[in-house]
Amino acid sequence: MRQKKNLRRISVLVTAQTAHNLDKLADMCGYGDKGRVIDKLVREKMLELNGGKRHEDE
Repeated sequence: MRQKKNLRRISVLVTAQTAHNLDKLADMCGYGDKGRVIDKLVREKMLELNGGKRHEDE
């Protein structure tokens, strides 16, 4: 059985083109939904902005 994840439900308003691209990325990566694509994109962007640091105080 899968362990529970720390998840939140949100609604996102995007253009039709962005929704289509999220679907394409989800298919390419084998994800079941767009939320995982958003998680991955945000995670990658935060790593880029923070230079790989996880926390400010480290």
